[in-house]
Amino acid sequence: MTGRAWGVLFVLCGAIFLEGIDVAMLNVALPAIRDDLDLSTGTLQWVMSAYVLGYGGFMLLGGRAADLFGRRRMFVLWLVVFLLFSGLGGLATEGWMLIVARFVTGVAAAFMTPAGLSIITTGFPEGPQRDKALLVYAGTAAGGFSIGLVVGGLLSAIDWRWVFFAPVILSLGILLAALALIPASPRPDRGGQGVDLAGAVTVTAGILLLVFGVERATHVPAAWTVGTVGTALLLFLAFAVIERASSSPLVRPGIFRSGSLVRANVAGLLFAAGFFGFQFIVVLYLQELRGWSSLQTSFALIVIGVDAVLSPLLTPKLVARFGHARVIFGGLLVASLSYALFLPLGADWTYAAMFPGLLLLGVAFSLVYGPLTIVATDGVAEEEQGVAGGLLYTSFQFGAAVGLSAVTAVNITATDGASPAALLDGYRAALVVPLAAALIAAAVSASGLRTRRARADSAPVGGHRAGPERSDAPGGVEQPAGLGS
Repeated sequence: MTGRAWGVLFVLCGAIFLEGIDVAMLNVALPAIRDDLDLSTGTLQWVMSAYVLGYGGFMLLGGRAADLFGRRRMFVLWLVVFLLFSGLGGLATEGWMLIVARFVTGVAAAFMTPAGLSIITTGFPEGPQRDKALLVYAGTAAGGFSIGLVVGGLLSAIDWRWVFFAPVILSLGILLAALALIPASPRPDRGGQGVDLAGAVTVTAGILLLVFGVERATHVPAAWTVGTVGTALLLFLAFAVIERASSSPLVRPGIFRSGSLVRANVAGLLFAAGFFGFQFIVVLYLQELRGWSSLQTSFALIVIGVDAVLSPLLTPKLVARFGHARVIFGGLLVASLSYALFLPLGADWTYAAMFPGLLLLGVAFSLVYGPLTIVATDGVAEEEQGVAGGLLYTSFQFGAAVGLSAVTAVNITATDGASPAALLDGYRAALVVPLAAALIAAAVSASGLRTRRARADSAPVGGHRAGPERSDAPGGVEQPAGLGS
């Protein structure tokens, strides 16, 4: 790669690092925020979910906007919005103010992130160079998360508001670097295409209602929950109809003909649900049941950040030897083992008892996150790279929101009282949710392994595989064997 290419990658890695550190710092600051603003567990969960809902709900529109209006333009514009509303979150004096600020920050990330990812996937040729760039990108995201855990603990010990003010300084530095290093590109030829606002509204409303229904399930009659979830499903159906009828759909239906892309998105959704739900419960366990400080919690969870080292160093070697499909499947099995180790959670567990599960989760993240990013964008036409990235990050954030809602609902249902024993019962019950999500994700990815074997068996004599299948739609998607190879 040229020096300029490395410079651009540096800026984009800075942006994904910012996103990771922003989320991680908030995770460890949640108990301090709850105490200062007197928030209930449900409201506290919405402080997290507001961000991932804005992020996931508008990600498809963000990816499409990057393709239509220019990737650099969208990246820079929404980085400014991210900067402003991150700072406003630190000024919140009521729970609803913090939730609104987090939602808008999430929307900004929804436009900024797919633009950044598509700059990489269109700027590096498909193959080893792009894979290397994407794995470095994934490792940087992991580094942001692990460093954010420690920095968040340090800042929370001073004042939780600095968890929101610190990203403003980092955002400003990334903005200046982006203006200097990312080259301006000609305005894309939209050919009469517009933005599918009807599709964006229906899919965002569907996501919001679905997660809201899950979160409120323990507080309202079952009929209300069924009605809310049913309305969400109807909105998703309306979204599908709108996309088929639209001359410029938010997501071209033909892109889903790629089995590997679909499996990558489903596996990503389930993996994120488990990962975010697990960390939410573990933070509550350490700080509310065990009485650990924010800083102690940060150092306890930093071992998960081992993926920042493994993603660029070990994962490429494993992918080269075994292929994306097997590496992703193996990572999901490792995640399942990690969650299973926490099921017998005790009221007085030592850190030595927690360490193996936390370490395995970091290993799992390194094996799953980067390869999924590669598989979800491989073979996609350049003019749809923003959409492909938007789909994947929508899956991640939608999964995170549902995972947070599900563990919160199970935790509240299973907690009968405020005694330590009652709290522990709630945590144990909630930890089943991440394990179930990881096992289902592994089953989904296993179907890709079977597809790969079937195609290998049908290859011509001499060991040459049959060529990749292609969609017959314009800008079609190549279908790599299995989940990725």
